[in-house]
Amino acid sequence: MCPPRSLGRMWRIYPRLRDRWRGLLDRPLSDPTVSVWPGPAPRPRARAYVPPTERKRFYQNVSISQGEGGFEINLDHRKLKTPQAKLFTVPSEALAIAVATEWDSQQDTIKFYTMHLTTLCNTSLDNPTQRNKDQLIRAAVKFLDTDTICYRVEEPETLVELQKNEWDPVIEWAEKRYGMEIGSSTSIMGPNIPTQTREVLTSHLSSYNMWALQGIEFVVAQLKSMLLTLGLIDLRLTVEQAVLLSRLEEEYQIQKWGNIEWAHDYELQELRARTAAGTLFVHLCSESSTVKHKLLQE
Repeated sequence: MCPPRSLGRMWRIYPRLRDRWRGLLDRPLSDPTVSVWPGPAPRPRARAYVPPTERKRFYQNVSISQGEGGFEINLDHRKLKTPQAKLFTVPSEALAIAVATEWDSQQDTIKFYTMHLTTLCNTSLDNPTQRNKDQLIRAAVKFLDTDTICYRVEEPETLVELQKNEWDPVIEWAEKRYGMEIGSSTSIMGPNIPTQTREVLTSHLSSYNMWALQGIEFVVAQLKSMLLTLGLIDLRLTVEQAVLLSRLEEEYQIQKWGNIEWAHDYELQELRARTAAGTLFVHLCSESSTVKHKLLQE
């Protein structure tokens, strides 16, 4: 087993991880050795844990180490564990660094609701709903039936035009990119999604591993759109663009009628944070990012 590496040193070795996070935003088109969570609580849509809101920080240093099953998070001399008391082990070193950064960035109080990557890892490790890969894929494909950008209004005319101008290019891109037919509808039943489209999307999602699929489902739950999620993960959209498109009607109403500024701003920032974290999680779970030994000697 490799010895722990301090977070500070890891950031010097892995500056591109921070660049990856920024790129997602900016690129154009009880006993802590057992568990710091009281127990699993599945979130309705994202099927992720709902952690306790806050807790006093009980550790000084955060580091990562490589074990037999992957990369582990160390809080001082204690190893982080999941709500089901499993050893918190992630497959990617870059993901371990990102999770360790979440823990290291906490101040006097641990704000669990800001630690989206940790929550996603817990969900992937414990799999509280006990779903296999096929079940995750079927659940993701089913989101097409209620995709936000496929449901259109018939009035007012200005909103109709806004939806057409902003959402149609995303649908057209997805149809061309994946070779499938989607369309849109003003009916409450939504568009009729062809069987072939479901098969194409199923085949595409099959290329992702279980961890990445958990992240995809999380992002879809935030945006209420599989198509926006595909555009985001494929780097066709930035986080800001995807979030704005998912809230198009709400933003239209706000521009027309006004809003409670602090509440709107807080909700918007939270949605961006969750969406960015979920997208980063998908990318970090879809690639091998182990630092070679010789780099650690530099």
